[in-house]
Amino acid sequence: MSDIIKTDALIVGAGPVGLFAVFELGLLDVRAHLVDILSMSGGQCAELYPEKPIYDIPGFPIVTGQALVNNLVEQAKPFSPQFHHGEMVAALEPIGSATAPLFRVVTDAGTEFEAKTVLIAAGGGSFQPKKPPIAGIEAYESKSVFYAVRKMEQFAGKRVLIVGGGDSALDWALNLHPVASRVTVLHRRDAFRAAPHSVNAMRGHVAAGTMDLAIGQVAALQGADGQLAGVTVKHEDGTATEVACDVMLPFFGLTMKLGPVADWGLNLHENLVPVDTERFETSVPGIFAIGDINTYPGKLKLILSGFHEAALAAQRVHRYVFPEKRLTFQYTTSSTSLQKKLGVG
Repeated sequence: MSDIIKTDALIVGAGPVGLFAVFELGLLDVRAHLVDILSMSGGQCAELYPEKPIYDIPGFPIVTGQALVNNLVEQAKPFSPQFHHGEMVAALEPIGSATAPLFRVVTDAGTEFEAKTVLIAAGGGSFQPKKPPIAGIEAYESKSVFYAVRKMEQFAGKRVLIVGGGDSALDWALNLHPVASRVTVLHRRDAFRAAPHSVNAMRGHVAAGTMDLAIGQVAALQGADGQLAGVTVKHEDGTATEVACDVMLPFFGLTMKLGPVADWGLNLHENLVPVDTERFETSVPGIFAIGDINTYPGKLKLILSGFHEAALAAQRVHRYVFPEKRLTFQYTTSSTSLQKKLGVG
């Protein structure tokens, strides 16, 4: 267990709404840490449709999901947010009072926070990896089967089998190629859903003999005490071959689950978090819900609605973080103090 991280606000979810919350909080001198189960910021925009155009963001007639995320990350930079990617909030415990909230929050990686406020910006919930239907795979999970890469050096000198044909599979095959002793890409067919440049780079390594490509599906795992020695690959013609490996990384996509949020005592309604429309605060003082995960009369599941909710929630967060400090509303266009914070004054 690492040392406890103390923060004004802990944002659960680093999608567009969570990223914009950093900006709104930063204007009010509220510092934030963000936790997201994905290995990068952006939420659904970055993971599910990075190249898909979005047409209803004010001021942008058209913008891709990834471009929007990039702009939001850049906008938040003046406030130095601290990101904790590849982690999921596993437990939340109120340890303060209704008037002076304080929360102990622990992630599945053992990171522990003491946060004065918590903003849930988790979209439809947390992304969970889809697991391949392989008998006995549970015994290997977190030992030699991993669904995310948190530290590349963990795979140094290892024989790595990457299963999948999307961007995550190909990106990690290329990223781990200089680190691992050998990388093998396994996909059920010789066609890929990843970006063309990634597919071409992978095929280039295969042609050069520095990476392996196998076509088929994993039928069985070999190895003892959770340590892989290899896998049995079943091919379309019914034959089977063995592929030696020390580590397997299955990238079969993600599914949305509400996850531990369901256990936080927030009076859920149809797996959504009810909030008021003045502060977007939940039934627990000091915990806010913004974006697609909340519900209230007239709710629209739009990114721009989440931006509005983040701005109003930040006002209330300020009162909890600075109870003795009067909040004066200011515009970034005319306030020299806000412009100084943004580095443009």
